[in-house]
Amino acid sequence: MQIRISWPAGHTTATIDETPTSRALAGVLPIVSTARTWGEEVYFDTPVSTGTEPGARQVVEPGTVAFWPEGDALALPYGPTPISRGEECRLASPCNVLGRLDDDPRILATVRDGDPIRVEAA
Repeated sequence: MQIRISWPAGHTTATIDETPTSRALAGVLPIVSTARTWGEEVYFDTPVSTGTEPGARQVVEPGTVAFWPEGDALALPYGPTPISRGEECRLASPCNVLGRLDDDPRILATVRDGDPIRVEAA
């Protein structure tokens, strides 16, 4: 599945793998939420609530599309967060890995805390 993520200053697409969490997410699209930033990570609330899947990870590559079960939120890291060690992308806690951004993840640097953000099927 492909999704499009858009905000006032830009947009990107992502390829999402087939997982229980991604199926739940697909069932509620489109999502309109408010972006939050945490270091070099964008995250935002979703109407999906799910548990941690096998293979959930806390340290991921830039551009990973992850679901944060503790916050019912999508997490889009593009660089270090306040708890990273060095340049790694360390999420707040283990997250379900859903897929990857198709474009350069640094485009997420144009998202501002409080921006409206929309996720829809591409």
